[in-house]
Amino acid sequence: MIDEKKVIVVAAAYNEEGKIGNVVTKTKKRAPFVDEVVVVNDCSSDNTVKEAKAAGATVLSHEKNMGAGAAYRTGYYYGLEKGYDIIAELAGDDQDDPAFIKRAIEPILNDGYDYIQGSRYLYEKKLDLPKFRHVTTRLFSVFFSIPAGKWITDASNGFRAFKPHLLKKINLHKKWLNEYEMEPYFLLEVIRRGYKVKEVGVPKYWPEGKSYSKMAPFKGWWSISKPMIYCLLGIRK
Repeated sequence: MIDEKKVIVVAAAYNEEGKIGNVVTKTKKRAPFVDEVVVVNDCSSDNTVKEAKAAGATVLSHEKNMGAGAAYRTGYYYGLEKGYDIIAELAGDDQDDPAFIKRAIEPILNDGYDYIQGSRYLYEKKLDLPKFRHVTTRLFSVFFSIPAGKWITDASNGFRAFKPHLLKKINLHKKWLNEYEMEPYFLLEVIRRGYKVKEVGVPKYWPEGKSYSKMAPFKGWWSISKPMIYCLLGIRK
């Protein structure tokens, strides 16, 4: 059944030379049912574009750096316009295993789910997660689950798959969603509007000696927390 559906994978990339090529190559190898891999280049200054194209990706480029949320939004709506049945998302820094795209897609195809969220905490093997990352992601998930009214174990995980029709119902074209706000806002709105949402276990990888996130500790966490703060305060933007 999965081979009968059109599937697109979106990866956002800002200066991901040395990583983005791996993302594209592994996706084509480990998820051969994927019809197109799109890399949204958020005005990189390195060889991100060249590397992504060489690996076989479709590259969409922003003329100026707009933020992770804006980059993924560009990829999402490209998938909607092209008529894909399912949109899946991977991190552009090679933290995700594309082999698990199938695990994310199956509940959509077989059980009627609209949105699948990846969770490192539901993965069957213990991950060597940096302690600070473990604490912050756990606390964020608790904070996210309060306005959502649904327990989500890993709300900050960027591994997801969803039906494109959600993009017609939820407005992601808001300037304040250009950075890290967009993804938690999207998930929060999907849950609050009553769509079928499920988490599935997926791994995360942190190459030794390399940073596992570009997110600045304070600015980044403020950005990713804004959707829940606005929701709890009754602020509509």
